[in-house]
Amino acid sequence: MSRRPAVADPEPVLITTTEQLVPLCERLRQEPFVTVDTEFMRERTYWPELCVVQLGGEHDTAVVDALAPGLDLSPLGALLADEHVVKVFHACRQDVEIFVLRYGATPQPLFDTQIAAMVAGFGDQASYDSLARALANASIDKAHRFSDWSARPLSPAQIAYAAADVTHLRRIYVALRDRLAKEGRLDWVAEEMAALIDPATYGTDPETAWEKLRPRTTNRRFLGVLRAITAWREREAQRVNIPRQRLLRDESLLEVAATAPTDAGALARARGVTEGFARGKSGASLLAAIEAAKELPEAELPEAPRERSGPAASPALVALLKVLLAAKAEEHQVAPRLLASSDDLERLASDAPEDLPAVQGWRRKVFGADALALRNGDLSLGVEGRRVRLIRPTGPGRGAAD
Repeated sequence: MSRRPAVADPEPVLITTTEQLVPLCERLRQEPFVTVDTEFMRERTYWPELCVVQLGGEHDTAVVDALAPGLDLSPLGALLADEHVVKVFHACRQDVEIFVLRYGATPQPLFDTQIAAMVAGFGDQASYDSLARALANASIDKAHRFSDWSARPLSPAQIAYAAADVTHLRRIYVALRDRLAKEGRLDWVAEEMAALIDPATYGTDPETAWEKLRPRTTNRRFLGVLRAITAWREREAQRVNIPRQRLLRDESLLEVAATAPTDAGALARARGVTEGFARGKSGASLLAAIEAAKELPEAELPEAPRERSGPAASPALVALLKVLLAAKAEEHQVAPRLLASSDDLERLASDAPEDLPAVQGWRRKVFGADALALRNGDLSLGVEGRRVRLIRPTGPGRGAAD
């Protein structure tokens, strides 16, 4: 059972000046780890607007007002880049994206407690409040979860709520780190961090954005127009700083690509396109992108997305792999989703791609090798008591259960 620490958590301090931030970051750079969280707004913008940064140390709990006039956040960038200090987040992808945009690099070294919790058997996408209850004996007040963090001044309740995201996180991190070290699984977490510390994870290539729409056609001219206008949407949304779906929704893009309008009147007839948009600056630049795509030579048009080669997966084999996945997740106390996705199982059942994450690294030891053995007929499943057992052949007509 987790216990409360003997020493009370530091009282949160609101940081609004560079003179306050500099010594704080200098102190935190002397610690082995620091907990980090952010509050931001993105509902009305393409780029996330950083409003608050929370930092937790052994003797410091700070809520940094990122919107404070004259505040220089470069000391924070130096802290995040300090390789001697582990930066601990929970579900860090959006937080790290903000820092990549601001500083051009990911915080390193990085530790994500949500991923660590999945490795430690707390289920798929364990929430911060569930881990706080289980590992820090604390409850989270969610009253300010949807606060307007851009409004000023920050209220005492907002400051307390923000601070709780890094104070409890310290105990969560220590508990997970010690547990995973004892079980020899810290290397597993390190493998998962590799993608999160790659800046490319947080970028969007406008020229490949069309692939996410998964168009069901082999018409390369249509695909050429779709590629062009999807790239246009990405760049235009960035330019005017509004969410891409607010600029033009996916279904509108697909219709515009299909009809390839040549003038504002035709563009305005597309679903979700207003007359004002079609006749404005954005509409004109969209029509120019369509025209340029229509003039592309055949050789420069994109290829249709390739269908998966090979025979279709056997539904029965996929079902067996799901049973094996559940059994392995139960045996090793790790979240099934972290071992393999549904798409992974489909691919395993139809072929054995070496680039599949489920058959690489620590996943291969835990699940992938046995999944391949099951697929190839070198392993079977049975039941012993109320548990699934793996049966490996030891001779003609004989098998040994794990």
